[in-house]
Amino acid sequence: MTLQIYNSLSRAKETFVPLHPGRVTMYVCGPTVYDDAHLGHGKTYVNFDIVVRYLRYLGYDVLYVQNITDVGHLLDSGQDRMLKGAQREHVHPMQLAEEYTYRYFRDMDRLNVGRPSISPRASGHIPEMIAWVQQLLASGHAYEVNGSVYFDVRSFEGYGKLSGRRTDEAMSGTRVQVLDEKRDAADFALWKRADPEHIMRWPSPWGEGFPGWHIECTVMATKYLGQPFDIHGGGLDNKFPHHECEIAQAEAATGHPFARYWLHNGMLMISGEEMHKSAGNFVTLAQALDEWEPLVIRTFILQGHYRNPLDLTHEALLAAQKGWGRLMDVVRLVRHRLPTAPAGDVSSDLAARLEEARRAFEASMDDDLNSAGALAAMFDLTRDVNTLLNASAPLSQTDLQAIDALYGRLLGDVLGIMPATLEVEAHVGLSDGLIRLLVDTRSSLRQARQWAAADAIRDGLQALGVQLKDGPDGTTWTVQ
Repeated sequence: MTLQIYNSLSRAKETFVPLHPGRVTMYVCGPTVYDDAHLGHGKTYVNFDIVVRYLRYLGYDVLYVQNITDVGHLLDSGQDRMLKGAQREHVHPMQLAEEYTYRYFRDMDRLNVGRPSISPRASGHIPEMIAWVQQLLASGHAYEVNGSVYFDVRSFEGYGKLSGRRTDEAMSGTRVQVLDEKRDAADFALWKRADPEHIMRWPSPWGEGFPGWHIECTVMATKYLGQPFDIHGGGLDNKFPHHECEIAQAEAATGHPFARYWLHNGMLMISGEEMHKSAGNFVTLAQALDEWEPLVIRTFILQGHYRNPLDLTHEALLAAQKGWGRLMDVVRLVRHRLPTAPAGDVSSDLAARLEEARRAFEASMDDDLNSAGALAAMFDLTRDVNTLLNASAPLSQTDLQAIDALYGRLLGDVLGIMPATLEVEAHVGLSDGLIRLLVDTRSSLRQARQWAAADAIRDGLQALGVQLKDGPDGTTWTVQ
């Protein structure tokens, strides 16, 4: 099976074929660094980290660009988010940007989100933005009024092809208040004149000002990836107006398609409501990462499909913690057994089971990057590996190495939920030995027909999460 991804532009699953064989170019809208990232940002960037990781697993050379917005992200009131944050903390906007850019990458590192290939800042690309605006003015797709420049939405026939909105609906959901100076309420700002009190300002042919929000991503994506490039990703909340406007100003200026595949991830919910700073229902990533093991949070995110909303509850995080623990426990046990395991080749039955697990994992990931299905395949494998580890016939060293290698590749390299170093704790072997002792004692009691005592051992182990299974070759167990 080949990789199929849902393209928001065509509204259908498509076979992924990059523009250049063996190489993928990808852009994802990055954070506006005016405050701490919240758990919703965590979902977005874990989701797209999985896209990059799986493409690399498939053998592609991925050039991944994710911008840093440090200017131009306007609120509905017309106020720049960076200025709002600077006023809140009584610092210069660039000082604010430095602090929260550092904190953003710190939180992403803890979540095991790989760094982008390039992380361009909006403030470092003002000359290119001005040149792009000039190109749109020259082609008749933009107009200047009192030092501000607006994109003429009605001049671009394809406006709305991503979101499905008609031009008459475009004013709904825009981030800038309707101004009398615009020809049409749907038009959006490419360049804004700076009022006297506006700190972030640059000289331009239209006077001192600053860029609009949408122009940033168009300029930075095409500068580093060309036009068209393969994949553009971002949150579903950016589909309109941000991504729609990116397409319009890119394609109107050049006449070429902007991005070939559009991927949008679903939002994080809290009690059924979208998480937003403006709603006051957000949890910062730093808070969540201090309370929970970061890879448990990552596992929680991957238990849902990237395109679907994900509801954050304490119970869901506990379930993710239990599941992640089961996966890590089996790896620890494998590594604990390795030094003393007997020599030998990989058994044909184990090799077949590992291959079956790999195929199931890849089938899920090839089906629109279904990380939930991929995790399910690993949980199924874990159940079987636990059974093999606790069978009377020991696995060979080569068997254990094959198991460890597969977990490292799929859970580590692709899903990113297995740490690079996983310490084998001393209690793993002790627990294993104690369980074996109790199982052997129970077997002796059963042979002596002391059923009540044998059942008490079985029930006690079950209460501790150890499931026994009696068979013709003896008793095996799995740790839940």
